[in-house]
Amino acid sequence: MKKCLSLSFIALTLCSVALAQDALSWKPGIKTLIVGGGSSHDFEKYFHRADQPTLEAVGASVNYTTNIDLAASEAKNAKVLYLSQNQTTANAELRKTIMEWPSSKGMLLVHPALWYNWKDWPQYNSQMIGGGAKSHDKYGEFEVTVDKPNHPLTKNVPAQFKISDELYHFEKDPSGSQIEVLATGKNLVSGQSFPVLWIVHRTFPNQTDEQKIVCITLGHDDASHSHPAYKQILQNSWSWAAGR
Repeated sequence: MKKCLSLSFIALTLCSVALAQDALSWKPGIKTLIVGGGSSHDFEKYFHRADQPTLEAVGASVNYTTNIDLAASEAKNAKVLYLSQNQTTANAELRKTIMEWPSSKGMLLVHPALWYNWKDWPQYNSQMIGGGAKSHDKYGEFEVTVDKPNHPLTKNVPAQFKISDELYHFEKDPSGSQIEVLATGKNLVSGQSFPVLWIVHRTFPNQTDEQKIVCITLGHDDASHSHPAYKQILQNSWSWAAGR
């Protein structure tokens, strides 16, 4: 924690701002940290201002940051960690926290965070996702089918719905964590299908229960973040990850 030792009012004000950036203020609710930032997406508009009220509606206390160092120090305070970033994530503390995320908490990995973003961190894709995407269909409409309608993550989600987004070409890592696909997206022209919603079956060595990890490839722009099915999936996923 920095110390304000200046004699001037302006300096004290600037130092107060710096202090405010050292820690986040949490409102009542289940603490949920959204980490965003990077390229090719409007993180502030969609993963912050659109998704925050969606999660607050079901009981989340949400903070959003693009500051990786701040995320590293604050992640331990969150019950649910929501990763959407594709920016450089080289903070060793944050990487360790993610890889050792306790089974008593939950994690959401959404859209950009499901890409093969970090060549120097292959364990993230292999263990926390079970693979990843290196390409996607051209932005446009495709059809999503719920494969497991009785799962808590798909409760009240339409059996089939159309959405405009990027259909990620998810590739399963043969040596990675096992996954359970809950919903699949299909290209309306080619008929090619890829998972859009799954959970990861991974037990960290020092734990007895599986980590609660949800992967959602939807979420490029407003067409997804304002879509009722996306909102329902996000709320269901958060509730499951939070142990609700």
